[in-house]
Amino acid sequence: MTQRTTSAASRVFLIVLVAVLALGSILAVLLVLDAQRAEREEAEELTRAVASTIAAEPGIAKALGDDDPVAALQPYAVHVMQDAGVDFVTIMTTDGTRVTHRDPAQIGAHYLGTVPTNPETLTEESTGTLGPSVRTIAPIETSDGIVGWVAVGVTLGSIASGILPRLPFVLAIAAAVLAAGVVGAVLARRSTRKVAGDLAPGGIRDALSSHESMRTLGEALRAQTHEHGNRMHTAVTLIELGRTEDAIGILTETSRQSQALVDRVASGRDGDPAIGALLLGKASQAAEKGIAWSAEVASDAPRSPLTPVDGVAVMGNLIDNALDAAAAGGEPRWVRVELAPTPGGDLSIVVSDSGRGVPPALRERVFERGFSTKPAGAEGRGVGLALVRSVVESAGGSIDIDRSQPTTLRVVLPAGGPA
Repeated sequence: MTQRTTSAASRVFLIVLVAVLALGSILAVLLVLDAQRAEREEAEELTRAVASTIAAEPGIAKALGDDDPVAALQPYAVHVMQDAGVDFVTIMTTDGTRVTHRDPAQIGAHYLGTVPTNPETLTEESTGTLGPSVRTIAPIETSDGIVGWVAVGVTLGSIASGILPRLPFVLAIAAAVLAAGVVGAVLARRSTRKVAGDLAPGGIRDALSSHESMRTLGEALRAQTHEHGNRMHTAVTLIELGRTEDAIGILTETSRQSQALVDRVASGRDGDPAIGALLLGKASQAAEKGIAWSAEVASDAPRSPLTPVDGVAVMGNLIDNALDAAAAGGEPRWVRVELAPTPGGDLSIVVSDSGRGVPPALRERVFERGFSTKPAGAEGRGVGLALVRSVVESAGGSIDIDRSQPTTLRVVLPAGGPA
């Protein structure tokens, strides 16, 4: 039974959708935390304002000096709690003995919280008889000094319940982000499908590899055809002039050069005719550009694990970059290609050129998709070396740029693979 492969368009949809879900969740959490922070700040400001207002009331200090301060201050504290919307108002003596409390049974007990040693207003989070709360304690002063303290607090439970009215807003924002993300994911999938159809990600790379293979092989064969056409025209002209031996010499030398390279590449069971055809064409392409060409293929070079399409895409892109670099550089202009076994029996592909080289800062960036040191346009492809690295690493190989001159790209591929 054939396993169905997820298309690239579907993967793009899932990736965008997951990213949007994560973003929406993070946004919702941040909004809730911000609401909690705002609610806490409001509670702190409220308790400071109420505590300072009560402490400044002249009648509070006077009532603390009465014979029965509870009778005078407890009703007042209950009234303030109801009007100000705070959870407790505790008025106490200088030693912290409660005169008022939300629970009358707690009157007369010691205040649970920090009582400042200096006459200052303090806001803190502390746990008392009503549980954890944000509270502010302020001194009650007269001309004779501190005569007591007033503590006003809002429990953390009240702060949490204050967030509830804000939750619909938070959920609405998160839903809007999610909806926009879903629309974006659908559009991304549609756009990807227009370009890639129902191809899987690996299929897209294979299609790109096939395109690059056809491009570079087409350029090579065009150059070879052009060169052979020139030599044939020259030979025909020499025959018409009666210089038959010169014409035979030109045709013989052409055949000998081509056959020598074919024999080196395609000889034995490990030969690769597709690479041989590519090298023949690139030799002609180099000649067109006035670049000295050298291709050395060791007789014991193993077959690569790449398919002919991937092999041509890798070799073609390496050579195309070398030819472009050599053509843009100064004299002498040359390109050298070597295929040989490594000491471990793998296949080593080395392409060197006489170009200006790759700056150290760009040695990794040249393998990024879309990056190119060439000008934008037909020659500024920006996909060649990125594709080469993808193909090579998928086959278990490696590619790197030598730090020495001349500019050298070295590919190592494990030996073996399909015939």
